[in-house]
Amino acid sequence: MIAYVDASVLLRVALRPPGMLSEWRQIEPGSLERTGASREPASFGPPAPASPSRGSGGGHAPRTILRLIASLEIVEIDSAVLDRAAQPMPTEIGTLDAIHLATALLWRDMMGADLVMATHDQALATAARAYGMAVVGIPQP
Repeated sequence: MIAYVDASVLLRVALRPPGMLSEWRQIEPGSLERTGASREPASFGPPAPASPSRGSGGGHAPRTILRLIASLEIVEIDSAVLDRAAQPMPTEIGTLDAIHLATALLWRDMMGADLVMATHDQALATAARAYGMAVVGIPQP
């Protein structure tokens, strides 16, 4: 599946807390908007302990996050994204979520391909669904 990957997904993949995106291995290289990934790790609490079944644990999270970001197509935030994010949305979302959603919508329109929103953010998932996007990471209500 081709997905727009929200920073919340990358952080959970890197830190491996409960609730990590089960569909991660099904995601083909997609896109990530850069804001957010470097400023959210503390929100997941202490790193997971290392174990044979969980890999190296969260101690290597910054390196893991950089490796994950390098595996994705990076979509730069430009005036087109900011203009789209400033337009009315079908649901109430914050500024960063509006930038994520605008980036995904513009990418989807430019590529002419189906795009799945991969996020653990309920507001972003609701807004993406309002635009007809499939969402992974948040169960359908």
